Amino acid sequence: MKELKFVDVGEGITEGQIREWLVKDLEMVREDQPVVKVETDKAIVDAPAPISGIIKINVSSGSKVNVGDTIAYIGTKEEIGALGKGVSTHAENDVSKEKTAKPTDKEENTNATAKPEDVKTENTHTTVTNATQHILATPSVRKLARELNIDLSKIHGTGPNGRITEEDLNFETGKKPSGETTMPQKASPAGIPNTNTEDRIERIQMSMTRKAIAKNMELSWTIPRATHMEMVNTTRLFSIVENSKADMQSKGVKLTFMPFIIKAIVEALKDSPGFNASYDKERSEIIIKKYYNIGLAAEGPDGLKVVVIKDADKKPIIKIAEEIQALGQKVRNRTVSIDEMRDSTITLTNIGSLGGGYLAVPMINYPEVAIIGAMRMKEMPAVEDGRIVIQRIMPMSVTFDHRVVDGADAVVFMNAIKKYLEDPDFLEML
Repeated sequence: MKELKFVDVGEGITEGQIREWLVKDLEMVREDQPVVKVETDKAIVDAPAPISGIIKINVSSGSKVNVGDTIAYIGTKEEIGALGKGVSTHAENDVSKEKTAKPTDKEENTNATAKPEDVKTENTHTTVTNATQHILATPSVRKLARELNIDLSKIHGTGPNGRITEEDLNFETGKKPSGETTMPQKASPAGIPNTNTEDRIERIQMSMTRKAIAKNMELSWTIPRATHMEMVNTTRLFSIVENSKADMQSKGVKLTFMPFIIKAIVEALKDSPGFNASYDKERSEIIIKKYYNIGLAAEGPDGLKVVVIKDADKKPIIKIAEEIQALGQKVRNRTVSIDEMRDSTITLTNIGSLGGGYLAVPMINYPEVAIIGAMRMKEMPAVEDGRIVIQRIMPMSVTFDHRVVDGADAVVFMNAIKKYLEDPDFLEML
């Protein structure tokens, strides 16, 4: 028999949530068959069966799990049947160790001189421990029960097959001690509205993704940052994209401005490597990346994700467009993998795609040095050869870690991006 554990998938992930079981309890499964979807703060990952056999689900959908927790067992009919009799569980192994552990001399002396009431208390504790052996509960729930000093044998489980959940423990700790009463609220004077707002608020548990965003934003806020802004004439770029859309569409490719912006960023980074870097505070070192993985901020139904176009310097415009399209679809479908969101060297956020904003200061994607914001293109009057003409202008910004690069570096970097996006020869790379 094999235990199916929630394993460490990297990226500092320590916990997850059972999103959906893809099989039924006690169903026959085959080796490497995806059996459960687990949501982490980065993505939803499929966990495969380690062997073929009958699966016994140990954690219900919606439950939180920690790395190392056993979420299911897979084995023969006899092995799974034995599980129902309370063998091979984490709790029983712990109890077995407690029973077989040899007491120290100090413990023996203490037991020999113990008062009757002390002996009674110890026997009671042993009884309770043994009683919890056959209770259905995950290791994390058992650990929480010990921390809260809750006797699992007295808890009514509301999970599948009577399994005790974390919510059951939270409900138990929320009960008031017998005899405790709630203080009545003072009535508001006539004509004065009741200012108590407790019944007019809603507390919403943050999702795994939202927690990750909050954590990353807090890290980002520790970066001493500055922002440089620029106005880019994208009239020629707009014309090329519009004239090529139909042809690209016939090939199944949705062409946007983003591949061209990515290419311009890559070329500019070659002369400004400090922006394609990260900062190692512990060693006081700047880590220059010799590869160009461009992160793209993408909004999904569960929150913000950053997908990565890897080795963007080696890919043509059409290939980048295809990857942007595919990754965007995965974010919307919540099927994007952790590998597709790691190892970015600098991030681009397309604020203009949402239709709003003139200039913005986006948050740096920690631990990167910089993030570039592309705003909405707008027709604006400009002076060209002494004449007032209408151009398509795209405001852009670069927010950067001032410990690594300076304002002058940001001006040079953004001027290079502007030059490439306004250069007809560069834009004809399609």
